[in-house]
Amino acid sequence: MSNAAQRSNRVLIVATIMLATFMVAIEATIVATAMPRIVGELGGFSYYSWVFSAFLLAQSTTTVIYGKLSDIFGRKPVLIGGILIFLVGSLLCGLAWSMMSLVLFRLLQGLGAGAIQPVTMTIIGDLFKLEERGRVQGAMATVWATSAVVGPLAGGIIVDNISWAWIFWINLPIGVISIIAFMIFLKEDVAHKQAKIDYLGSVLFSISIVALLVMLTATDASAWILLSLFAVFVVTGLLFLAQEKRAPEPIISIPLWSRRLIATSNAATLLAGMALIGLSTILPLYVQGVLGRSPLVAGFTLTMLVVGWPLAVMLSSRLYKAFGIRRTLRVGSLMFPFGACFLLFLTPDSSPVVAGAGSFFMGFGMGLISLTSLVLVQDSVEWSMRGSATASIIFARSLGNTLGATVLGAILNAGINHYASGEAAGLHEVLNQPTGLSALAADPAIRAVFNAALHWSFWGVVVVAVLTFFTTWLIPVGPSQKREGTAVASEAASH
Repeated sequence: MSNAAQRSNRVLIVATIMLATFMVAIEATIVATAMPRIVGELGGFSYYSWVFSAFLLAQSTTTVIYGKLSDIFGRKPVLIGGILIFLVGSLLCGLAWSMMSLVLFRLLQGLGAGAIQPVTMTIIGDLFKLEERGRVQGAMATVWATSAVVGPLAGGIIVDNISWAWIFWINLPIGVISIIAFMIFLKEDVAHKQAKIDYLGSVLFSISIVALLVMLTATDASAWILLSLFAVFVVTGLLFLAQEKRAPEPIISIPLWSRRLIATSNAATLLAGMALIGLSTILPLYVQGVLGRSPLVAGFTLTMLVVGWPLAVMLSSRLYKAFGIRRTLRVGSLMFPFGACFLLFLTPDSSPVVAGAGSFFMGFGMGLISLTSLVLVQDSVEWSMRGSATASIIFARSLGNTLGATVLGAILNAGINHYASGEAAGLHEVLNQPTGLSALAADPAIRAVFNAALHWSFWGVVVVAVLTFFTTWLIPVGPSQKREGTAVASEAASH
């Protein structure tokens, strides 16, 4: 354990980490639940997926940078700086006057969020030994479960009774308290070294990903524009890889990411992130617009996603002991596509319980994938690389979320354009009204179009979930890792 860990009050630091994590965790369920109302008031349904994509793009782009900065300057200053940026973005999001301004402010919010998850998880890796870490990870899992219950409830109350701006402003007091607590309790000695941040690599990566996202969403663009975007994506992507090979401190270490354990764990995490964001963004639209339920009911269908996640963590000890970590990972991750298939059976007459059941099983599968990947990756590297290795997992999940929100949003818009004709041609106009979803649910013709279009996106979620399942079979788990995984799971379950 590091000298910093020995001098720090670990209980108070973990409590502060849980508070900061709660701030990010509750953001997901509140925003997903409230977005249909927000887009109705601000207009611009075509930008719906970009509200998520902008946040996730900034988060995924900066995650590895923050991980590297935390290895150079220490965890404390990097984490506090990220929280400050996140709070400024949250304040401005609540003041947004249009969908485009909201997208821009969400981008700023994401720039700060990129620091919170990887650095806090790295701090846990610094403070606790392997056999202790599972208990803390179990505590972190309860944070996500709590936020899953509080988020939809708070989102429903705020949207129905107060201004939607408070779904962003609720972060402000939580963030301020977290900053003060980290300043007081987290003490560390870091041998500062000359910073060699790969800014060129960051710019090239951002350009490449933005070109890909625009290409995926610009469904009405000409062939020349799409070819140009594809060329920009490929060229900047190749330049990015070349830059990472020669940069002294690359944001993505090619040798690190080339290790089979890290490469396969990141691939599975990326695909899982794509499927999860698809569920989180599309399901509230279906529950409110097709099933005709309230934002609160829509939020609680997502609650089951995060309830299944920590439950998998708590049960992992018994599963590992009974079947081994490899078999548990492979068979348990089958729950991920199994849950996604529930979406295909949703009809306008379905109960929200069906949607909640699908969310639960997807969350259970994700719990097994994320716990195993994180622990194995963290303990495959030395301390000086742990920040970068941890950030790689968060980066992969954030990049998957970014791609998933964009791709599945594009599929939804393509489905609407395909099915919308005759009476239902005004679907976009209906969605751009404050009461659009409730009016939509009351019109059988338009609701049928929305139902068919959303099922295109559901099929996309299922395909990605199946790919995730097969990718988990490629994650190598050796005999020693099996024993370590059992120890970690035992500690998590005992929490």
